[in-house]
Amino acid sequence: MSSLKEVIKEITAIDRNLMKNTQTRLDNLTKPQGSLGRLEEIAKLIVGITGKENPSLKNKVIFTLAGDHGVTEEKISLYPKEVTVQMVYNFLNGGAGINVLAKHIGARVIVADLGVASDLKAGPKLIIKKINYGTKNMAKGPAMTKEEAIQSIEAGIEIFEAEYKNGIDIIGIGEMGIGNTTPSSALTAVLTKRAVKDVTGRGTGLDDQGLENKIRVIEQAISCNHPNVSDAIDCLAKIGGFEIGGICGVILAAAAKKVPVVIDGFISATGALVAYHLEPKVKEYFIASHCSAEKGHWIILEHLGLSPLLDLNLRLGEGTGAALGISIAEAAVKILTQMATFKSAGVSEKSKS
Repeated sequence: MSSLKEVIKEITAIDRNLMKNTQTRLDNLTKPQGSLGRLEEIAKLIVGITGKENPSLKNKVIFTLAGDHGVTEEKISLYPKEVTVQMVYNFLNGGAGINVLAKHIGARVIVADLGVASDLKAGPKLIIKKINYGTKNMAKGPAMTKEEAIQSIEAGIEIFEAEYKNGIDIIGIGEMGIGNTTPSSALTAVLTKRAVKDVTGRGTGLDDQGLENKIRVIEQAISCNHPNVSDAIDCLAKIGGFEIGGICGVILAAAAKKVPVVIDGFISATGALVAYHLEPKVKEYFIASHCSAEKGHWIILEHLGLSPLLDLNLRLGEGTGAALGISIAEAAVKILTQMATFKSAGVSEKSKS
């Protein structure tokens, strides 16, 4: 398997010359120029990412990574950490929202344990890459060691590369981990240099008092750990999560193989944010599926210069928004590859004045 340094070296800029040629082709399809709006933009981007004039998104994969968080000791979530393992089994049994939407779009769901606080039953549908039994309480010290942070990223790389052998044309990123909006908010505040209160939301539904406590805990975690904003791995180690590191690794590995990455919600976007601060070129491979109800998600998308495809007030995670985004991306590619040109259809073009 590839190391983090090897994968980063493989990431190159997307093919903008091919994108330019694709724009000419889009302009000659049987429609007014630009009339399919962002579908045309997405089709062109996917050509640039894949380096293929006629891409196909047959093999669609959603990676849903799970991990627990020691900071739940600070009562920053309405749900107990036991829900993480319960939901992993729900994914494996096909009963979760991501299973329904992945089936709807014809995508495979890859479920992986990066740091669930319990031993999960091994099985063919579960990848176990457990770094530890949840992170430590970041309000009292580092969430993990620097070695564990690197290990979590490289676990994500390994998960992607193993599945890549089965064929991947586009991926979506999802997660599961009770309390994970707290490390996501902390990482977002540090890496975007925004105030904690500006990036912290209610998660699974905290009331005003719970939100105030959550903001206080995050501020305490940043204060006691002093994460180095110029070192994304240091930030991940001190105030991050194992599944966030894994998401980062999956994203980097996908970009190295020229595979489009459809980002889900706040936690997925946080993993993308860490990946971007490790290798800025990776941003060119991102498609933002939606903007969640978590305000920190808006901040990340703004920081990365991304515009979401949808705004459906989603905040489930798991990769559910990414599944919808992949559906739109596939529609965009079919417009490019299946729609007739004016010449092939014998349709008159607009009159020249």
